[in-house]
Amino acid sequence: LVGFPDPVRAEHTYPFELSGGLRQRAMIAMALVCRPALLIADEPTTALDVTIQAQILKLLASLQNRLGIAIVFITHDLGIVRRLADRVY
Repeated sequence: LVGFPDPVRAEHTYPFELSGGLRQRAMIAMALVCRPALLIADEPTTALDVTIQAQILKLLASLQNRLGIAIVFITHDLGIVRRLADRVY
């Protein structure tokens, strides 16, 4: 669901051995386990390179469409806000 490659191998690794993008995917998967109607994403792209940021943003948009969940996206990056937000508060 979140595009986590080789989860069996990752099961036997320490969290610090995972890349930042894989850690974000793992956290998103953990948040989705209980099938929430609302996902709060607090700085989900911080400390990720631009390529991985784009992958995480695409993943969140895909999950929003497929699962019909609302996402509260907290960020300081106004470029991301401009591309992503329906409303800004």
